[in-house]
Amino acid sequence: MNLNIVLYNPEIPQNTGNVARTCVLTDSKLHLIKPLGFDINEKQVKRAGLDYWKDLDLEIHESYEDFMSKYGDKRIFLATTHGGTHFDEISFKEGDFIMFGRETSGVPEKVHNTHTGLRVPMVKSSTRSLNLSNTVAIVAYEALRQIGFPNMK
Repeated sequence: MNLNIVLYNPEIPQNTGNVARTCVLTDSKLHLIKPLGFDINEKQVKRAGLDYWKDLDLEIHESYEDFMSKYGDKRIFLATTHGGTHFDEISFKEGDFIMFGRETSGVPEKVHNTHTGLRVPMVKSSTRSLNLSNTVAIVAYEALRQIGFPNMK
């Protein structure tokens, strides 16, 4: 496994399906922290992930506290529009955890203050952020580039 991609309370099934597909194709594990804004078996989730679901390394956590009790001692980065460091300035390592917040509201302050924040640069505009699945792909591929694209052709 190359990376751990963590979605905190994801709301949009198509985004989660797209992220699942990215995880399969990058040999990354997907962690979903409940509550989810959809049923994991919804057809929109499955459709976006195509037939990759059978190959997905997926772990579902009942809560943020549940996730932290298991992985709190690991390197966990938080992708956020409030992050002070550009994503390409982080020195990623194999097995790192990269967390992404809810599409509409990110993560609560207690979560935000617990992890090193990183951000994808954007021009100032009236929009809040990039699409979640696009952001996951951007950050994951930079991390994978840094660690040499292990087991990838």
